[in-house]
Amino acid sequence: MFLSGLDDLDQKILTLLIENARLSYSDIGEKTGISRVAVKARISALEDKGIIEEYTTVINPQKISGAVSCYFEIETEPACLQDVIDRLNGNESITQIYRVTGRSKLHVHAVAAGQEEMERLIRQEMDTLPGILNITCDTILSRIKDIKGLRL
Repeated sequence: MFLSGLDDLDQKILTLLIENARLSYSDIGEKTGISRVAVKARISALEDKGIIEEYTTVINPQKISGAVSCYFEIETEPACLQDVIDRLNGNESITQIYRVTGRSKLHVHAVAAGQEEMERLIRQEMDTLPGILNITCDTILSRIKDIKGLRL
């Protein structure tokens, strides 16, 4: 598992925070057998090392009526890659951008309020990106497994 590089206590603390980031230091201390002060020190150290990046609310767009999620695989000419990244990064419908190996250079996730908005994103944004060699789009039908708290 991705936590194996940490000691057992840090793994337990992170697992609890992944399940519920709103747990108090006292609650975590009770579940791990250490004091509230020790929990705070451990969490602060994990934050300082950049292991814990942020605490956030995770929204499931599939539970919002009509929301559509898609993944795009984008292959660009090397000279246009940064321009494509900059344009995608500025679009509020784009939720994740990953640089990947292989034929596709970018793996991009987008969420739109509905089918028409997703089609508009594809037509006005994706279809007009500079230097595109290949682009594919897959619509997400359902979430089967999604590990919360893990950013790749």
